[in-house]
Amino acid sequence: MGEDAPQWRDWRWQIAHTVRSLSMLEKVLGITFPPEEREKLQETIDKFPLAATPYYLSLIKTEDYANDPIFRQAVPVPDELRVEECELEDPLAEDSDSPVPGITHRYPDRVLFLVSNVCAMYCRHCTRKRKVGDRDRIPTWEEMEVGITYIREHPEVRDVLLSGGDPLMLPDDLLDRILTQLRAIPHVEVIRIGSRTPVVLPFRITDGLVNVLKKHQPIWLNTHFNHPQEITPSAEKALAKLADAGIPLGNQSVLLAGVNDCPRIMKSLVQKLVKNRVRPYYLYQCDLSEGLSHFRTPVGKGIEIMENLIGHTSGFAVPTYVIDAPGGGGKIPVMPTYLISYSTNKVILRNFEGVITTYREPDNYTSIFCDRNCKDCSLQLKLEAGDEQHVVGIAKLLSDYDEATALVPADSERMARREDEEE
Repeated sequence: MGEDAPQWRDWRWQIAHTVRSLSMLEKVLGITFPPEEREKLQETIDKFPLAATPYYLSLIKTEDYANDPIFRQAVPVPDELRVEECELEDPLAEDSDSPVPGITHRYPDRVLFLVSNVCAMYCRHCTRKRKVGDRDRIPTWEEMEVGITYIREHPEVRDVLLSGGDPLMLPDDLLDRILTQLRAIPHVEVIRIGSRTPVVLPFRITDGLVNVLKKHQPIWLNTHFNHPQEITPSAEKALAKLADAGIPLGNQSVLLAGVNDCPRIMKSLVQKLVKNRVRPYYLYQCDLSEGLSHFRTPVGKGIEIMENLIGHTSGFAVPTYVIDAPGGGGKIPVMPTYLISYSTNKVILRNFEGVITTYREPDNYTSIFCDRNCKDCSLQLKLEAGDEQHVVGIAKLLSDYDEATALVPADSERMARREDEEE
């Protein structure tokens, strides 16, 4: 079907014609896999299914499909069956940090809420490959209510991230119902949505969907472009609809070997994103999920890319390069080193060009003494609606009103939630 046909831009038509077999893939791409390669590909699909929209597959440059960045993200390869010793089924320990089904509570003030296992496409680099068997399942409303109740009963949760699967693959009325319930919780200040539909199925960003999202502001949406080739006129139109609705847009890329492990590619991607009002948010080091070893690059490659972005393009176009720590430690920033040395009087720095400079420390800095009487605090920083807070991590050691002298991770709230679940 031609791209100008009305059905092509109907997202339901795209989903109904999702390519799930090698024979259909060959037909759509106009290629024929050699018999031996076809046999190995089918073996991979038997374990990790193929599912890609006609739209996304249409972006593949078939004259060199094996090296095409779209092909590599959409089509299974035998390397996925190779599981390295360091690879894990649940590398980020999302299940371990799940106090109730559908909720991952890792950070103190925010939770991940998995509201669907349905995706427009099955990405080959997916960190949740363990859930692929449930890829067509939407939790029942009763199951979702369990997660909503957990959020309602935990006033420390001010930020909820809807993910899956892809939340934007839910029917408009169901998504509206979820957002209505969350927005009714007084302590939920921000709702975020993680979605790849602007990339793989931009036609899903309909006027009706946008109107649902506008009702529940503030809504933040992070999408997942990995390569400039994915930013098509259709994708740009979808992003414009969301941005025009006042929805802040961010992007989370994954550093993938053979896809975007090149400074020039990543610079082009981030610049095209900001042109479309999308702020590059994170550049992820590829997770240690099973079957992803062929996608992983050395961390040094990520540092090289960051060296080619910082100072070489607009600051707001530079993402934070992070490693999502195995075992549930969360996102750890990994950046080039710009602080060369320091003493009590000077800091020695270098810039992106290699210029080495100094910053003079103040000669007469007097620290404001904290008497730990927070109720009658007279410091210049006044916090409106301030509350007592339970500090964790390095902030706990730095605070003047907590007597802790060492960190004991086993006593953290996150570990306590795990223990409660086990009991």
